[in-house]
Amino acid sequence: MHFPVSGVDVFPLIPPAVAFAVSSVTACAGTSGAFLLLPFMVSVLGFTSPAVSPTNFIYNIVAIPGGLARYIREGRMAWPLTWVIILGTLPGVFAGAWIRICYLSDLKAFKLFVGLVLLYLGIRLLYESAGRYLKTREQTIALEKKFQERMRKIKSKTSTHLAAGIPAEAVVKNRLVSLRKIEYDFWGETFSFNTITIFILALVVGLVGGIYGIGGGTIIAPFCVSILGLPVYTVAGAALAGTFLTSIAGVVFYVVLAFTPLGMHNAFSPDWFLGVLFGFGGFWGTYCGACMQKFLPERLIRGVLGILVTILAASYVIQFLII
Repeated sequence: MHFPVSGVDVFPLIPPAVAFAVSSVTACAGTSGAFLLLPFMVSVLGFTSPAVSPTNFIYNIVAIPGGLARYIREGRMAWPLTWVIILGTLPGVFAGAWIRICYLSDLKAFKLFVGLVLLYLGIRLLYESAGRYLKTREQTIALEKKFQERMRKIKSKTSTHLAAGIPAEAVVKNRLVSLRKIEYDFWGETFSFNTITIFILALVVGLVGGIYGIGGGTIIAPFCVSILGLPVYTVAGAALAGTFLTSIAGVVFYVVLAFTPLGMHNAFSPDWFLGVLFGFGGFWGTYCGACMQKFLPERLIRGVLGILVTILAASYVIQFLII
């Protein structure tokens, strides 16, 4: 099947199938999988114009509601964290989209940027899955022990090989929300963070996310878990929500830009049909990923993603150096 906007020729079932496979894994960690689908679009499908970024945003818009609905239904949404991320990343996304168009339209430079962003994500994810990291987080240790103990009890009673380590009653309960500090409870443990710190970080992350076409939540999730010590079970939904809304803003920016004089000489309009196809697979993938999260220990989620992302990052950096 030919997609005239992007110039891509691909069997129509491949985009949703790839998106489902990727997002079902990444949604467990609070990422939509857009940071892995963009390299697939560029390298495998040959979608090399600047329009690949807004097309990736469309994938986020269609895909994320599946996982987001599941996190909201099960009470694993830290809403104060969500809104701080959104307010910080929104202005950064607009600035990042402008930089992508004006200074990173060259594919070689864009591949290096993608590689460096992925390398950061990969190293951070691997660090989070290391035993040394866990030893520095008492609350993380407590959650891990509760998770393993609950799984042992369920398996001993039901003789099943699959058990949910996170109980239905483990929901986010806000304790304090202010401009200086946000504090909440999850499964008997208390977690807190500085509001201003997250806002500034989200602003920078939005800038990077706007360039890359991922919304920013993908990058901020590892920081929230590793630096702030927040549990991935509560960060995932907030990161997805932030990515969803900032992706909407990103698409609007690119569509408006396509009607400006700058858009007369460049391909900025997204490939809507291709983006929706990827998004359809991603919708069910993020839903399944959100369901699977409560069955998986945090170290496993971070470890698998870390290995995958680091390998992908290395390949892009090597391509930049060789080509």
